[in-house]
Parts: sequence; C-alpha cells; structure tokens
Amino acid sequence: MPTANQPHLLDVDWSKIPAPVDDGAARHLEGLQVPDVVLAATNGTDVSLARIAGRVIVFAYPRTGQPGQIALVDDWDMIPGARGCTPQACAFRDLHKVLIEAGAARVFGLSTQDKAYQQEAAGRLHLPFPLLSDEKLALTKAMRLPSMQVAGQTLIKRLALVIDDGRVTKVFYPVFPPDRNAGDVLAWLQQNRRP
Repeated sequence: MPTANQPHLLDVDWSKIPAPVDDGAARHLEGLQVPDVVLAATNGTDVSLARIAGRVIVFAYPRTGQPGQIALVDDWDMIPGARGCTPQACAFRDLHKVLIEAGAARVFGLSTQDKAYQQEAAGRLHLPFPLLSDEKLALTKAMRLPSMQVAGQTLIKRLALVIDDGRVTKVFYPVFPPDRNAGDVLAWLQQNRRP
C-alpha cells in the first residue's frame, strides 16, 4: 500500500512539499460560462453549477486521503499540488459560515472520486457542504479543468472558482499551501462583494 512521506492527513510540513507552478492550464476559465453538467452530490442531490443563482464557491482537488491510506502512489507527496486535499477541505469547513456571510450562496468541493468515496470523506470530516463527483470527467472535460494523470486516474489539479450566476468570475490557481485556500477565497469575497 502506498504511503505518504508525511503520514498525517492534517499535520503537513508544507516546506517539504513541492509547490505547483502556474502552467497556464486555468487561464481560459475566468469569464467562462459553466456548462450545464449535472453531478452527483454527497447530500443525495444532483447539482448543475450552471443553474445555481447567486455566488457559488467551488474548490477542486485531486483526491482526499483516508486515515492509513493517504497516498495513491509512493511518491504522492512529491507530485506538485497532489498533497493537501483534506487540509483544503477542512479549511473550507472551518470558514464555511464566514464564507456565506461574505456573500457565497453555496460552497462545494469537487473531485473525480466516486460519490461513495466522497461520502466517506464528507462524513468523517463533518463537512457542512456537499462534495460533487465528476467521476465520468464530464465537467472536467467540458470546462477543460487543469488535470493530471496519476496511477491511471485523471485527477483535477487543485483550484478554486468563484461562480456568479453560472459564470466564472475568479480563479484561484495554482493553490499552495492548500490549507490557506479558503482564507484567500474569503479575503477576495470580502473585497469583492456583490451589490
């Protein structure tokens, strides 16, 4: 079973993890109309980000780890941007109420993991928002989201999107360290309130 260099899901020394670089793979996203793709959510609903009115925050990540199963491959920690999905999700959990107060109508996590895998993570981490499964890569392909291939799987590279009435207003990419992403999104929301 692959193991991570640092064995704890939340206690990570980011100075020992390579930071991702801006490869330009998200440049086309700002201003993009979100395609009407329906995704399964961990709360039992089906969600199309294109149809949600108001300001929506979506943070995308490669895959959450599980206790004792953090890594997908042996060198997981050395893949820039791979490590940190659980800290990112927990930061959005911890700031969820404040994000809503700052103008977000909804918050979602997004990955290519299947709904059952995501439900385990959502329950274990006590997430107050649903995770969306793009297991079939429909949204990933339609939006040309930055992705990477690891162990034969297509994973979304870590990013966050602010979507206003179905159109991408702001892109956070690359994201590093992952646990600071929610705070960066919050700061942007507070400075860019909608009328």
